[in-house]
Amino acid sequence: MAHNSASSSKKSSGKTVALNRKARFEYAIEEEIEAGLVLTGTEVKSLRAGRANINDAFAGEREGELWLFNAQINVYEGGNRFNHDPKRARKLLLHRKQAGKLMGRVKTRGVTLVPLSLYFNSRGLAKVRLALATGKKEYEKRATIKERDWKREQARLLRK
Repeated sequence: MAHNSASSSKKSSGKTVALNRKARFEYAIEEEIEAGLVLTGTEVKSLRAGRANINDAFAGEREGELWLFNAQINVYEGGNRFNHDPKRARKLLLHRKQAGKLMGRVKTRGVTLVPLSLYFNSRGLAKVRLALATGKKEYEKRATIKERDWKREQARLLRK
């Protein structure tokens, strides 16, 4: 029994592997969607070790399906010749209706699918949180900075 409980406790931790912190600053988020990923064994092991970067990643259409491009999952040290290409495109797992809706929205000018985070859910499956987003203008970014600084100042004043 002890073996079974140990494996279930390992799966129950919803571990975040990579965050795209720039995304909320660079883009105005309209809608968020959770999608699965098609990964190889060495990619999963590398993710479990926390070795991924999605800062420059984006999702797009290829052959009628949604794919995650430019996401870097570092090479797994113990993977020898069976290792993966760190920057390869990875297929996203979504319901056909969802994927069709997202592809239609992405074809709209200025709308992008940006990954916000890469994580393992409570069942131990690798997931990516995507956002339908439009790029912010320079003045919108300045307003975001101003608002963030004001909130920081308010917190500082309340502490005193």
